[in-house]
Amino acid sequence: MKRTLSVILALVLMLALTACGGNSDAPAAGATGVEDGVLTVAMECVYAPYNWTQTDDSNGAVPISNNPGAYANGYDIMMAKKICEANGWELEIVQSDWDSLVPGIQTGLFDAVIAGQSMTAQRSEQVDFAGPYFYATMVCLTKADSPFASAKSISDLAGGKCTAQISTIWYDQCLPQIEGAIKQSAAETAPAMLMNLETGMVDFVCTDMPTAQGAVKAYPDMVILDFSGTEGDFQFSEQERAENVNIGISVRKGNTELKNAIDSVLSTMTADDFNNLMAEAVSVQPKQA
Repeated sequence: MKRTLSVILALVLMLALTACGGNSDAPAAGATGVEDGVLTVAMECVYAPYNWTQTDDSNGAVPISNNPGAYANGYDIMMAKKICEANGWELEIVQSDWDSLVPGIQTGLFDAVIAGQSMTAQRSEQVDFAGPYFYATMVCLTKADSPFASAKSISDLAGGKCTAQISTIWYDQCLPQIEGAIKQSAAETAPAMLMNLETGMVDFVCTDMPTAQGAVKAYPDMVILDFSGTEGDFQFSEQERAENVNIGISVRKGNTELKNAIDSVLSTMTADDFNNLMAEAVSVQPKQA
């Protein structure tokens, strides 16, 4: 069923791109795209603890509109609910593949994407970002019985097979910094990335701290390698670091009204607020999310 829904969504997206010539105009001045009172938010629904799919509405989960009988939960859902409550909107969640998120915003298929997206310069050329709504840290994951479990620096990971999720800073910017690492093909999703590690296809993966914390809950035989604050950490310029640690909410280019409405909520929250909400998400995450 999930595969069928993905195909349908892809066809809708392709038709939208065709109709718009691949590059739609900015929304009319003063328009948010939420004039119907419903904020349509897209995410993968497989990226715990940011977002995941479950079979009921426990712990505040909400229905996934294009996946009948399934419910979405996680940090992104919790944040989307706060934004909607503050603005008097209803919330609609749409499940979409990672590579379809930005095109869906560009064509107006979704109002916003809340999906653990880094606010990179490349993405900012395609969409506008509200936020940040979380500040992440880049880490690695390995198995507790791995010879790499005692690594104190990314240089200690040389010789290991590694991967990360496709089209992420983890794969494109972090893994290339590990000299001597044997970089494998990118994983299509975060769960696929973790399964590569769990089954021994790779020795370690690169991800962000929340994803790693969720992974350790799902896979107790994994351990987090956190090099932050040391000389052996991943290195970025100040601009790159700002892009890499800032996680934002993307909206259609030029949709200032919606961006401001979202920012009006996020601006009232601190980094501690974000971390506490993420901790809550991790605590209610199903083991197999």
